[in-house]
Amino acid sequence: MERPAREPRRVVAREAVLPEGVTPPGTRGKILRAGLELFAESGFAGASIRRIAGMVGINSATLYAHYPSKGHVLAELVRIGHEEMWTRLAEAAAVTRDESAARQLAALVRAHVLLHTDYPLLAVVTNGELHALPPELAAPSLRLREDCRRLLADVLERGAGNGEFELDDTLLAVTAIGGLGVQVAQWFGPSLDRTREQVADQYARFALRIVNARR
Repeated sequence: MERPAREPRRVVAREAVLPEGVTPPGTRGKILRAGLELFAESGFAGASIRRIAGMVGINSATLYAHYPSKGHVLAELVRIGHEEMWTRLAEAAAVTRDESAARQLAALVRAHVLLHTDYPLLAVVTNGELHALPPELAAPSLRLREDCRRLLADVLERGAGNGEFELDDTLLAVTAIGGLGVQVAQWFGPSLDRTREQVADQYARFALRIVNARR
């Protein structure tokens, strides 16, 4: 039985934007941007080396001179996405280190949501295609992912410990709050009648409700 063709994802943003200062120069950077666009649209399985090379204007052999495999292109993008997430969350945590757990949690959630509004295609690939990587290529990103989860868990545990939060299950709360901003990358765009800051602020309020934060 013939398998149906994979439908492209419907992501509002179409420009393949990477964080400032992380894109390699020349052909290597062009390959990353082309891979980002195709992985976001068609997933890892639906984006061939030939298609990536064609978008860059090179042949497959030339692409292999820069990246050993399609998986290495994806691994680089996923690593970039996780490093940007860690950088933003760590900065938000540091800035609010001496404030209440509630303010620190709100800052973390805002940073997480804003990452997904600023780099939607990268967020879609980072969150949706990590599973496609073999363990050795996924390992650096998985470590960063766990660091981010630990950072959030520490804030929740501090809030629960000092009475700011009322939590039945910290692990589930971390999972729920961590998943809040993920889908923002799919639908946020210029046609929405809300700014990125308004969305981030509302999601921070959602997170505070999850932990039953004291008013």
